[in-house]
Amino acid sequence: MSVDTEATLAPATRFIQIAPSGRAHIQGYRCNACGAVYLDQRLACARCADRGGLTAFEASSRGVVHTYSIVHRSYPGIKTPFISVIVDLDDGLVLKGNLEGVDPTPSNDIFGMPVRVAFKTLEQKTSSGVPYVTYYFEPA
Repeated sequence: MSVDTEATLAPATRFIQIAPSGRAHIQGYRCNACGAVYLDQRLACARCADRGGLTAFEASSRGVVHTYSIVHRSYPGIKTPFISVIVDLDDGLVLKGNLEGVDPTPSNDIFGMPVRVAFKTLEQKTSSGVPYVTYYFEPA
């Protein structure tokens, strides 16, 4: 999804990147020595302990549901029930988020469901009035 480019946008998490065109994506980091992938920059690779650095990359927008939970209680103002998922992205990153577009009932077995990352602007804004952009998952 290309997010509205007319307004300045703020990523809701440190791993969401917004291109000058307004296109949002998830940014990951890959170890230069062994290829392990992470959502955050780090001083050394947790897999091989190499300190040679990590290279940023645009994460895959596709993956499969590894596990999920149907959430029935949440913070005030958050509509329940909703489905919280952990997704294995095609490039090896693991990302937690909400699955939208699927009825949150136990009869819907979504283990292994192909999904894609999607983005949306939130009603919440920064103190300077800039809207946040967040991600979620939807069936692929």
